[in-house]
Amino acid sequence: MFSKSASEVISILKNEYETIIRQPNSPVAEYNGIYTRYKNPVLTAQHIPLSWKYDFNTTRNPYMMQRIGVNAVFNAGAMKFNGKYILCARVEGWDRKSFFAIAESDTGIDNFTFWDEPIQLPQTNEPDVNVYDMRLTQHDDGFIYGIFCTERKDPNAPQGDTSAAIANAGIVRTKDLKQWERLPDLISNTGQQRNVVMHPHLINGKYVVYTRPQDGFIEVGSGGGIGIGYITDMKNPVVEQEHIIHNKQYHTVYELKNGLGPAPIKTPKGWLHLAHGVRNTAAGLRYVLYMFMTDLKNPDKIIATPGGYFLAPEQDERIGDVSNVVFSNGWIVDDNNTVFIYYASSDTRIHVAVSTVERLVDYCINTPQDSFKSSDSVQKISTLIHNNK
Repeated sequence: MFSKSASEVISILKNEYETIIRQPNSPVAEYNGIYTRYKNPVLTAQHIPLSWKYDFNTTRNPYMMQRIGVNAVFNAGAMKFNGKYILCARVEGWDRKSFFAIAESDTGIDNFTFWDEPIQLPQTNEPDVNVYDMRLTQHDDGFIYGIFCTERKDPNAPQGDTSAAIANAGIVRTKDLKQWERLPDLISNTGQQRNVVMHPHLINGKYVVYTRPQDGFIEVGSGGGIGIGYITDMKNPVVEQEHIIHNKQYHTVYELKNGLGPAPIKTPKGWLHLAHGVRNTAAGLRYVLYMFMTDLKNPDKIIATPGGYFLAPEQDERIGDVSNVVFSNGWIVDDNNTVFIYYASSDTRIHVAVSTVERLVDYCINTPQDSFKSSDSVQKISTLIHNNK
């Protein structure tokens, strides 16, 4: 387009953008009875408004060059708000910094459009260097809480080490998704924290958070596992009685580390949980999603753990900035019990898979558990074969 005038380029860009955001989505034919994947990603870097990237003043920008770049859109918190399907997406720029932006849709499966501006996140006395992966929880106390990972340089890093970092859980709350109140960062005595998620209800008068303690920024070390803890006052978010409820396990899809995705879904038979599991391979880390259920009255008590993964990267989902990864920190339950599961692939784009509460409960309760031996896996298949005769 170098031969075209600035006004012609603007017209072409706007037409291409409208085509992308208005593209209808359709279900994939593959059937497993658990969920339905959809063909197109629901959010990508191409969905970012042009006004966030281009200066349309032809005097300042006579060549109509992109001034600010967006690398990826992924790992979105999700909720239903004012009748719209809302995604609070992680947007990563060409500068490697991530920030949060709200996109909405009438259908939940396509036509997501971003709000006019990204979120202006309030800062603590120690500003965030990078932020990402916000979970949204509509809480009993009337606030919508957003818990996200805040990253800062490790002050104790050796001289010349420009990559050592410290991770913690940043906390904000809002009532309209526009005005955000920054609360103090999570205070935990179990190491660095990532993948922290808030439970939607008080238990015995206390706030409940799911945690993932780890020894270092990347490697969990002696930490890891999905924990649970209690907080008396969110303005002084000290985690009490923190303990692991679902640990790493040798030769499973969560052998290396695991962490909770979005806030759990309440059902008549228990709390539905969606989590990610990580294992190491010759090609690098592989992230998949898996599920479990906890007791309605005691969410630290696991009552069902289907074996293996729930959802793994397929086809083009395997390719991206960090390949062979799926990750979810957002899902939405509709009034008719339809569940929209928003998951990112390879740290690049966001997809949706659709199920129902009833199907997910059935999946959790009736899928055989992992018994951690190959011979037992064969026996389960044999039993199913004989039951079908």
